[in-house]
Amino acid sequence: LGGPFAGFPVAAGSRLIERGGGHVDSDLAGRFRAAGFCLFGLTTSPEFGLSLASEPEIGPITRNPLAPALSAGGSSGGAAAAVAAGIVSIAHATDAGGSIRVPAACCGLVGLKPSRGLMPAGPHFGNHLGGIATELAVCRSVRDTKAILAILGGHACGPFPPVALADVPEGRMRIGVLTATGSDHPTQPERSAATEEAARRLERDGHVLVPVAFSQIEAVAAISRHAFVDIVCINLAETITHFDVDATRTERLTQAVIERGLALSARSLWQSLNAMVLVSRDLWRLFDGLDCLIAPMLASAPLPVGSFPSDHADTDLHFERMAAFAPLAALANASGFPAITLPFGADEHGLPLPVQMIAPMGADALLLRLAAVLEQDGRWQHRFPVAGLDA
Repeated sequence: LGGPFAGFPVAAGSRLIERGGGHVDSDLAGRFRAAGFCLFGLTTSPEFGLSLASEPEIGPITRNPLAPALSAGGSSGGAAAAVAAGIVSIAHATDAGGSIRVPAACCGLVGLKPSRGLMPAGPHFGNHLGGIATELAVCRSVRDTKAILAILGGHACGPFPPVALADVPEGRMRIGVLTATGSDHPTQPERSAATEEAARRLERDGHVLVPVAFSQIEAVAAISRHAFVDIVCINLAETITHFDVDATRTERLTQAVIERGLALSARSLWQSLNAMVLVSRDLWRLFDGLDCLIAPMLASAPLPVGSFPSDHADTDLHFERMAAFAPLAALANASGFPAITLPFGADEHGLPLPVQMIAPMGADALLLRLAAVLEQDGRWQHRFPVAGLDA
């Protein structure tokens, strides 16, 4: 998914797309090459990125290296599994509704969704999926995440040191702490506790904690999820219509998403696009009193393989399952704000306890600074060394 890499077959998890090699690099792909990365393979994604599990009907399905009966997340689940298993230390990933952060959270990795507009998106599009989508990577450390953002970030005219990568002022930060995600999509107690413990770690580093009630963001979280669904559905419907391909060759759920997009009125789409602007405004108001918000990334441990089936046409059920698993994921996509996830300990089964931090637009460097503090606690250890490197 995301911008093409010349010479690599594109499938997007679908039998609809011929697995032919691309002929041009995206701007981002060009930067990967210029930085000296060895690009050698592709990993599994759900069909057209429509799921928080990477288990397309065409296969192969992605299993979590930490527990093979469980999902590695999606849509960048294959990328996260490759990094967690030690096949590579960094893998390209995309995020339109949590698709960098959810797989990273499932597999014990660091996943940053950059600020809107920070990553190059050309030459094929400049505002992909109405601005909710962005690209970067899943990594094994905050260090690697910071390094790859510095290498790949910047506008299409060439790399530059954007505000998001500028030095973060020293001093006390106001950290909003949100541990509950509401009765509709409750977070398991041990994951809420991990968020609280992570916040206390930041407090020991000199920062000030500010309690945030779920009621303060409940409305914008719901609006964000609704906007995500509308934009994803209309985008896929338009893509299928534009290329005049046989949609019946896709998975049943994909067909239903296309049908939902085709039925969406212009007025409804406009309301969703305008709602995203209001989400950004309301979050800016929240951040008048905060420098960062820390919250749970996932409501539960990684789910069993098969928890997001695609052999049905109930789109409401599918998107509700996604919301229940990652209640706050779409908030950063709708607003455009940067968000990062990283593990802060392990549960009784050895699975990661991930937390998420969200900051105002352009404050990517602040997130990396705070994430580095949490990482230094050493509460999470990778299970597999990177192939070819000393353990």
